[in-house]
Amino acid sequence: MRQTRWQSFAEVNIGTAIGFAVSWAATPAILWMFGLHAGASKALGITLVYTVLSLVRGWCVRRAFNRWGGK
Repeated sequence: MRQTRWQSFAEVNIGTAIGFAVSWAATPAILWMFGLHAGASKALGITLVYTVLSLVRGWCVRRAFNRWGGK
């Protein structure tokens, strides 16, 4: 079964929203392990940048696989 573009977009966003929450919670602890410190606002900024990159990457990969697998 092929996904529509909207379904692909929704799937990627839901998965990314879950990843966003996990990443935001984990970022300060991970940075601390490397000797760096970040409060909630800096962790949010870092997480937002990676979230946008993840959305674009996930959507592009999904669309590519749908195109290649649908022919």
